[in-house]
Amino acid sequence: MEIARDDYVQKLDKVRGNGLVKIITGVRRCGKSYLLFTLYRSFLRRKGVPDDHIVSVQLDDDEAVELRDPRILSAWIKERLPKDGMPTYVFIDEIQMCKPDKDAPKPIVTFYDVLNSLMKKPGVDVYVTGSNSEMLSKDVATNFRDRGVEVRVWPLGFDEYLPVSGLEKTEAWDRYLTWGGMPLCVLARDDRGRRAYLNTLFQRIYLKDIVERYSLADDGTMLSTVVDILASDVGSLTNPQKLAGSVQADCGVKISGPTVAKYIGHLVDSFLYNRAERWDVKGKRYLSYPSKYYSVDLGLRNARLNFRQVELSHLMENAIYNELLRRGYGVDVGVVETVGKDKNGKSIKKRSEIDFVVNLGQTKVYIQSAFAIPDQAKREQETYSLRHSGDFFKKIVIENGVAMPRTDADGIVYVGVIPFLLQPEILE
Repeated sequence: MEIARDDYVQKLDKVRGNGLVKIITGVRRCGKSYLLFTLYRSFLRRKGVPDDHIVSVQLDDDEAVELRDPRILSAWIKERLPKDGMPTYVFIDEIQMCKPDKDAPKPIVTFYDVLNSLMKKPGVDVYVTGSNSEMLSKDVATNFRDRGVEVRVWPLGFDEYLPVSGLEKTEAWDRYLTWGGMPLCVLARDDRGRRAYLNTLFQRIYLKDIVERYSLADDGTMLSTVVDILASDVGSLTNPQKLAGSVQADCGVKISGPTVAKYIGHLVDSFLYNRAERWDVKGKRYLSYPSKYYSVDLGLRNARLNFRQVELSHLMENAIYNELLRRGYGVDVGVVETVGKDKNGKSIKKRSEIDFVVNLGQTKVYIQSAFAIPDQAKREQETYSLRHSGDFFKKIVIENGVAMPRTDADGIVYVGVIPFLLQPEILE
């Protein structure tokens, strides 16, 4: 079964031929290669691009081991470029695997040099995929100087998952909260296959990659423990110093807060987790630690915990956060400070949270994720921070279910999570 990812194909088409390197990033196995080598290649063919004007190489293929040397890769590609002056498309998969050997002759040639050289060729349009943000996001500004554009690919959003699932909306939503949107997991024949696939991804690919990439001293035991704690506390405030105590207790090995922070950074750089910073709504400033971390995929998170902690409210919050990032918005956790009275009548400061502060250009939208609001007391609790934000930005409460948008007397919009995920215009 082919999974249509039309939004990403259109994103690539919009930057086609713009003179920049197209850098397609995302967690491994989220569908980057399929997008580029199957869907986008088919798109170009329909546009009349002949096969010999698409030069492609997948560096994670065993047959491409030699091409992981930047000098060899550069020569191999240039030999295959047509000489007719027509537009030619170069696809390179998992570009971070292209590294110079430690004994390589001087001057050292990197994959950045290869890409910059290809960009200078008339009519050559370059596309690369990568699974490491450290090499492909943070360094782009330095090494490309406005000569690269990043297209982030995510596991399937609910709008992509629904037509593939063959299920009605509410049943599909329940399955999505459990199994997530990793493409091959979605296409697996049964739950046993899904479980095995997700466990294999984490143990044999993700953790192994991080241990090898960053030359971690241990065998990944402490990293694995950090992963488990983050998965268990998804969407909760996380302090590396306090987390270090839990890791030490579980592993029996002393570990510092900075080391735990470094491990979390590796997980973020590998696109497994995303960090949400806290924003003081009234003070208009970012707050330091603690931050919140959300899993890139619900199925990966659940499988990591052996499906023992399936808290639907936390999973829905994670799904909303991922969807907002997938749509390209900047997202923070909002903090609202108010002044109240204690039981003795003394003035005290109170901090409450807005789950998500969504940046829409020059404006913002505040979002509260509330799985269920059974009574007025719960409604008051869930909307307290929204009603005390001190501004007039749009405010949305997302509940579980299929309820269409409705607005209360305070101007707060209430909507079911399913229409919210399927109808982007609700946010605007």
